Amino acid sequence: MKIFTGTSPLKKNMTESELIEGCIRKDYRAQKQLFDAYKDAMFTIAYRMTGDKDEAGDVLQETFIQVFRDISKFRNESTIGAWIKTILVRTSLRKIKERLRFGQTDSQEAVSNEPVIWPAWINADDLEKAILSLAEGYRVVFLLIEVEGYAHKEVAELLDIPEGTSKIRLFRAKQQLRKLLKGYQ
Repeated sequence: MKIFTGTSPLKKNMTESELIEGCIRKDYRAQKQLFDAYKDAMFTIAYRMTGDKDEAGDVLQETFIQVFRDISKFRNESTIGAWIKTILVRTSLRKIKERLRFGQTDSQEAVSNEPVIWPAWINADDLEKAILSLAEGYRVVFLLIEVEGYAHKEVAELLDIPEGTSKIRLFRAKQQLRKLLKGYQ
């Protein structure tokens, strides 16, 4: 797979493996190219998870420090982007856990597994604002499951919560989003 065809100081049409090799050698130009290729997408994920631009910037910085420190451990079992995203999600969760202790107030209640079908009149900006306004515990579970594609079991392990709590938080997040988005009609 050829990537990174912009105005890079490295040769054009560099393969992902060539870029990784450069980062392993601690070639600053390769590190910059990797960072530039993924920084925007990763910042967006960090911002959505933390709900704070400054904290998202911190998460992004910590993520790439770890990426460059541990890149020799990358085993090519996924794309480099997926590997970076995994590190970013874990870094975001660690930051959130530092700031917030998840309460034990979630009660067991009926949880619907039906997909949410949003009305056509909802635009991306309104949905983004509504997601960012969710309570942190709900927002994180919603983003990990609905946006990033994690399973409830994986989310429960990442957040160190019971799987049922993950399901309840997703259910409540969807309830809150429905209420919030009614105001955007």
